Order: sequence, then C-alpha cells, then structure tokens
Amino acid sequence: MSRVGRMPIKIPNGLTVVIDPAHISVQGPKGTLSQFTMPDIAIEHRGEELIVSRANEEPKTRAKHGLMRALLQNMITGVNEGFSKQLEVNGVGFRINLAGADLKMNLGFSHEVVYKIPEGVTVKVEQNIITLTSISKQQVGQVAAEIRALKKPEPYKGKGIKYVGERILRKSGKSGKDK
Repeated sequence: MSRVGRMPIKIPNGLTVVIDPAHISVQGPKGTLSQFTMPDIAIEHRGEELIVSRANEEPKTRAKHGLMRALLQNMITGVNEGFSKQLEVNGVGFRINLAGADLKMNLGFSHEVVYKIPEGVTVKVEQNIITLTSISKQQVGQVAAEIRALKKPEPYKGKGIKYVGERILRKSGKSGKDK
C-alpha cells in the first residue's frame, strides 16, 4: 500500500467535511474548498479522521491513492491555516507596487509590467518582498511561479524575482585574458 495513502487524515475541530460520490468539500474558518473524487478511490469519514482506500492494486490506482490523500490533507490545512509563499525582488531600480487587484512592477524593461492577481489570492508588498496567501496550495504556487517567470534571477548578479530562501547558483563571468 502507498505509504502516504494509508495514513489517516486528522480533521481539526471547526471543520466540516461533506463526502458525495463525485465530490468532497471541506469548509473551515478561512473558506471552502472542493475536489472531485477519483475513480476506484474510496473516502471514509470515521470519527475525527478521513481514511482513503483503493479498490485494486493496478499501478494507476496506486498512484491516485497517495495523490488523493495528499490533496485532501492540503484542503484541510488550507481552510484551517492557509498557505503562503514569499518572493524577493532584487535589482537596482526594480520596484513593485500594489494597485487594487494589479501588481505593477518595474523590472528593467522599457515598460511597466502589470500582473492581474486572481481571485482567492491576497498579496502584500513590503519593500522588495511579495507575500502571497490563499487557502489553495495549488493556486498560491501557480501565482508565485507566474510572477517569478516575469523576470527570473540571472546567474551573474542575481537580479530578478526569486523565492525567499532560494539559492541562485552564480557564474564567475569573464575570466580575463585574450587567447
């Protein structure tokens, strides 16, 4: 059995889990998330735990078993605590401003880059740090990846947008003499 899939999911107090044959939804203090259930995967509500099990031992079903359990755990964590990612903008003259539902950035291009923030994601800007928060782990990661792709960090001076804590491998640049 899947090591991830066989672990029970603890449901904290204050969360409501509704299991239908085709969908499962979790409601908590931060909001509501829903996910379709995968074929051959069964979800049981036993007391204060969710148990995910599979119908057969086919490789595709075994792969979906751990995935479904991880998605459910992320839903429960999201509606209870939420998820966040932080991006750091490095570079001389690189600026970021929040204007309503738009993130306006000067990233060294001849024009200002405007990123429209999707619903469900809240953005906070402090100097050169962008903090993204949401109840959906997938949505936070997707928005962070899209913002980072606007100006990836370059390997010589490290200018660009990177995740906080990300290590950029640096290159030495020109080595000197003509050959």
